[in-house]
Amino acid sequence: MPKLKTKSGAKKRFKMTASGKLKAGVAGKRHRLISHNAKYIRQNRGTKVMSEADAQIIKKFLPYGL
Repeated sequence: MPKLKTKSGAKKRFKMTASGKLKAGVAGKRHRLISHNAKYIRQNRGTKVMSEADAQIIKKFLPYGL
């Protein structure tokens, strides 16, 4: 069987935790931030662990992990 290709967009956007969960940057932090309050901006700093439903889809794009 041929090797499976990794989606190049997925390998740039997601990282795997030590326990095998996926983490990603939080959406909504690029522009139009003046309409968001300070609590929203502060809480969405850094990365978050993806939900299990989303992680199952993303793991198909990363056949050999990261």
